[in-house]
Amino acid sequence: MKCPCHSLKSYEKCCAPYHNGNYPRNALALMRSRYAAYALDLPEYIMATTHPDHPSAKKDPKMWRHEIDTFSQETDFIDLKILSDREGDDTAFVEFRAILKNQGHDVSFTEKSRFLKVDDRWLYESGEILL
Repeated sequence: MKCPCHSLKSYEKCCAPYHNGNYPRNALALMRSRYAAYALDLPEYIMATTHPDHPSAKKDPKMWRHEIDTFSQETDFIDLKILSDREGDDTAFVEFRAILKNQGHDVSFTEKSRFLKVDDRWLYESGEILL
């Protein structure tokens, strides 16, 4: 099967290794793997790859898992377009366009995501929705 991150690679050669415990080598790979995790309803992966300072990380884990499940199950993940990525030693930015439909409604958005490296692992720290 093609990878849900729309890389045109097979899932097994793209995001599956990350979902199965390998760490993404860079922030762009992490961003793609998180999109695929939402598409595949893998809340544990989303939670494990979110920086502890992100507001969602401070929620009750059961409630957070439920929110991810609900979003994933009600959303069609149509496409992902990477617009830019810039990676430094400990901070990276990925700007992307997610084409989504939630219960038949267009909920697409463009985001500039910020990733921080913690203990040699990239984590999603925050995102700014762009117009």
